[in-house]
Amino acid sequence: MNDSSFLIVAAVLVGFALLQFFVSRPGLKPAVARAAVEAGTAVLIDLREPREWTSGVARQAALLPFSDLRGPRTKWEPFLQQHRGQRLFLYCAAGTRAGLAARTLRGEGLDAVNVGSLAAWARAGWPIQTSGRG
Repeated sequence: MNDSSFLIVAAVLVGFALLQFFVSRPGLKPAVARAAVEAGTAVLIDLREPREWTSGVARQAALLPFSDLRGPRTKWEPFLQQHRGQRLFLYCAAGTRAGLAARTLRGEGLDAVNVGSLAAWARAGWPIQTSGRG
């Protein structure tokens, strides 16, 4: 590989890393988003997959897998119809899927915000349920 090829590959890798960083950054902190969820002007959505829900989910979170958003939308479409006009606060395990989903949904004209990870919600004092869900 010559020097210019190496520089191109390095630039692409750095660009990809920066894109992932900015996509996964939460748009709101859980403590700020909590008031809107409690007031009913926003809904909280857990984007993780069903096998991940067994470790716990945030109280009041709708369980809508990222794979369904990217796939057939059998769960997502009825949910979006029911919650038309509300802000969508999305979280996942680390914030990356929430960032990607928020970008997808905003592209469809919805008010969707990445609010980070389940751990961030727990740190903000939001109750986490470990039974009866999923």
